[in-house]
Amino acid sequence: MSTAVTIALPGDVIPPSALPKPQKQNKPLTLGPGLRHIPPSTITSTIAGALTTDSKKNAAWVEYNSGRFLPAVGDLVIATVNNSAGEGFNCFITPNTPFATLPQLAFEGATRKTRPQLAANSLVYARVTNAGKESSPEITCVDPSTGKSEGLGPLKGGMVFKISLGMARRLLAGKKGGVTVLEGLSEKVGFEVAIGRNGVLWVDGGKVKATLAIGRAVQEVDEKALGETGQKKVVEKVLRNL
Repeated sequence: MSTAVTIALPGDVIPPSALPKPQKQNKPLTLGPGLRHIPPSTITSTIAGALTTDSKKNAAWVEYNSGRFLPAVGDLVIATVNNSAGEGFNCFITPNTPFATLPQLAFEGATRKTRPQLAANSLVYARVTNAGKESSPEITCVDPSTGKSEGLGPLKGGMVFKISLGMARRLLAGKKGGVTVLEGLSEKVGFEVAIGRNGVLWVDGGKVKATLAIGRAVQEVDEKALGETGQKKVVEKVLRNL
């Protein structure tokens, strides 16, 4: 998979060097959203965003900031508890979706006696288990196959930052997403992050100044669509001021 990121603008011609190198020579190139093939061999971008490739699938597409978040099964989200209702919590994911239901027993080690008490406005890192096409979405803070939290659960302390849906996808994609700002900062600063597919980033840098600097650095990379060089400059700027 590609680790470098290419920022494409509408009408840009995508150079062959930026396309994936297929693991199987006879596997045809698959073009996803944001790319168009002009015969015989020209490929152009139809939207602005980050060119993303997958060598295994020999596929390429443009990650862009789509309009609104629609939950899908498996999505990681940062949800805000609204209230407790019966055997679960009503949680806010986005303004465009109904409250998501989080069962009170959907936490590692939770029983009727030990289930967590979450106040209104508490944050939880959760995974979507039901996308809510016929009913309200459902989320969980435990991996049903292991019974473990696997990093999910209540988020205590820290701060939340709004990011675009495209940036959330890129951050969750790891190196393939081409976002290196957090990796660069982690070489000198200790912090925790949680990334919600719903466009929410949670950061805990231990101190308010560090937390703000890290969250705003990600937002700057997002808003300015910075590539690797630009992200390095952001990292250097943040580290100078901490």
